[in-house]
Amino acid sequence: MQRFRFLRLLHVSAVLLGALPLIAAPATTFTQGAVKVTETRSPAKRLYFEVVVPATPERVWAAFTTSEGLTTWLAPSAKVRLELGGEWQVSFGSGAPSGGNVLSWLPMEMLSVNAMAPEWFPTVRRDRTIAVFRFEPVGEKQTRVRLAQIGWKDGEEWDKAFDYLGEGNA
Repeated sequence: MQRFRFLRLLHVSAVLLGALPLIAAPATTFTQGAVKVTETRSPAKRLYFEVVVPATPERVWAAFTTSEGLTTWLAPSAKVRLELGGEWQVSFGSGAPSGGNVLSWLPMEMLSVNAMAPEWFPTVRRDRTIAVFRFEPVGEKQTRVRLAQIGWKDGEEWDKAFDYLGEGNA
């Protein structure tokens, strides 16, 4: 009962102080094709993508962690070195490469990358976000891929990059 009173007091205080958005994170969820996209803007910005891929976890892991694999679904040219700080980069033919550098991985489970934004967002590209991919088997021949992109900062360029990647990454 005492815990309930504390939580109720916290909620009432938050409403009175106008801090409710800091407690309840409003999120927008929409679908682009087979991809579910969730954008959370507060208290910390976060992009979240989820899709079930019709391939085994082994094939999906190779598609994310090898140069040959990335070229089958993401871009015509790719360079992947699965090691700390290794490249995880793609090229679409013109302009600077996209992607980032490998931060960590758990084979067949997770890959995290220090992600570069497109070159028309120079500050976001320089400071980078973190993209965390999670892989989960769904039955025998499907894999759920989840991407959480975190580390967003405040500012107009960061907001524009967030909006662009939220609608363009799916």
